[in-house]
Amino acid sequence: MRRHLEPSQDHPLSVTQKTTSVSISLAGVTVLAAPSHLELREANYPPVAYMPREQVNMSMLERSAHTSWCPYKGEAAYFHIRMPNGDRVENAVWTYETPFPAVAAIEGALAVYPNKVDAIKIGA
Repeated sequence: MRRHLEPSQDHPLSVTQKTTSVSISLAGVTVLAAPSHLELREANYPPVAYMPREQVNMSMLERSAHTSWCPYKGEAAYFHIRMPNGDRVENAVWTYETPFPAVAAIEGALAVYPNKVDAIKIGA
């Protein structure tokens, strides 16, 4: 049974709109970029940049069948990154398409695992 937990003092969670850009690169190629982003802060984890889907070019993304569950955010769906040379980086990008109300702002936005790309650059 999947549990739904609410953010609390013991497990804080916040989403903040940021006007700074985000650029994701791999092997010298910009795979995703957005002029602004949402910053999700959760408990003691590092902040995560979520790029609004309507701001990014998704042509290098391929839908994955993989999903995962977070009791605070809901079910995550994944995308592979398909590089121009044909290489594929498995499940590198995730999104919450129907997140729980506490994080409704990240609905459909895209986040990237830092260990699956060369750089996540925030700001100019």
